[in-house]
Amino acid sequence: MAMPAVGCTAQSTAGTSPTADTAQVSAFNATDTAWILLMIPMTERAQLLTDLVPSRTSDPALTVLAAKTRSTLRDDLRRLRAVLQLSGVPDTRPHEGHNMPGMVSLGTLKKAAATNGQAFDQILTSALRAHFTQSRMLCASERTQGWADKAKELAAAIAKSTAEQTSWLDKLYPVRPATLGGETTVTQP
Repeated sequence: MAMPAVGCTAQSTAGTSPTADTAQVSAFNATDTAWILLMIPMTERAQLLTDLVPSRTSDPALTVLAAKTRSTLRDDLRRLRAVLQLSGVPDTRPHEGHNMPGMVSLGTLKKAAATNGQAFDQILTSALRAHFTQSRMLCASERTQGWADKAKELAAAIAKSTAEQTSWLDKLYPVRPATLGGETTVTQP
């Protein structure tokens, strides 16, 4: 699945020669830059949610998971911004204020900030699971449709870490099948 370019255009990086600019920017296609420009706000929002954990949960295991996740998200953001800078594309924040699949919504952040205990844990685990799932899907698209080796390598690393985090989350809060009206659906604790 290719990601749309969403208004992304390659621009030269200031301070380098035109030849270097062209070679550097041409290594990135629209999928690369769209992926980076989407992953940055998705990662920022997930980090904002994990920042709430110490004051909102009473589950020590969830606190540990959130701390690991927050650290990984911080590192991912640093690497995403570095690859964006390498692409020569400015961070125009084209997804600012958007609520997309897997992106922690502003409403979810507000609700989480006003909640404690098990209700908070439910919001957190649901939002993180959606973030991890969507991140892996976007990373798979980047790996198959992107051109830039640095972006594809980062997508592989993020996909691996989100798979690990999903595994940890599933051990703490497994997804359980539930029956609603005779149909089996998947619910969270």
